[in-house]
Amino acid sequence: MTGGHRRAQRALAFQWNDRADLASFVPHGNEQAVAAIRSLGDGHPQGLYLMGPGDSGKSHLLQAACGDATQKTGQAVYLPLAQLAGQSPALLEGLDQLALVAIDDLAAVAGDPAWEEELFHLYNRLRDQGGQLVVGARQAPAGLGLQLPDLVSRLEALLRLRLSAPDDQRRRLILKALLGQRGLTLPEPTIDYVLRHQSRDLDHLLMVVERLDAASLEAGRRLTVPFAREVLGPPD
Repeated sequence: MTGGHRRAQRALAFQWNDRADLASFVPHGNEQAVAAIRSLGDGHPQGLYLMGPGDSGKSHLLQAACGDATQKTGQAVYLPLAQLAGQSPALLEGLDQLALVAIDDLAAVAGDPAWEEELFHLYNRLRDQGGQLVVGARQAPAGLGLQLPDLVSRLEALLRLRLSAPDDQRRRLILKALLGQRGLTLPEPTIDYVLRHQSRDLDHLLMVVERLDAASLEAGRRLTVPFAREVLGPPD
């Protein structure tokens, strides 16, 4: 096995959440982004740049892109840079052999010369090898504080799509989808209660669903408003 293959296999240890697939993503205003992710396996577009606020679904779509690429074309890797920024950027070496590389939280390495240079080279190698790059960030490339102009220009060349933040309707749909994945049904009054009294951050809503799921299973009780209040404690 070559050194490049070893590096690629090491990077593949950073696996994504396979529950974050396209089937479980509630598009509701982000249909264009979902369509673009689906088209990646057909070789078009060459890459994507997804931008939007923290709860807009960037991470979900990046991981979904990895799962879709793995099923269609071969290996993929998901790199959450907020977790990896303290490591050596050498972990990017060899990834041009993969079908798709998804880079999340790009701003986490902005201003780090070594990381920026390696990302620049990765972009070029992926392009030359026919691989695809999907990037997620809160802002456009020019607004991230990147110091390497050539990297900014490469990222600007990607198809850029802005994800909208979820409104109450989408949060309601997401809650129902998360519960449906677990075979649960949340009555409408309980959904109203959760959305009214809990943080509407999507990560928090996911935690709420997991708590309700575990408590319902343990107690053998329906997810009524009194039971949700008992499980979740005082409203936020």
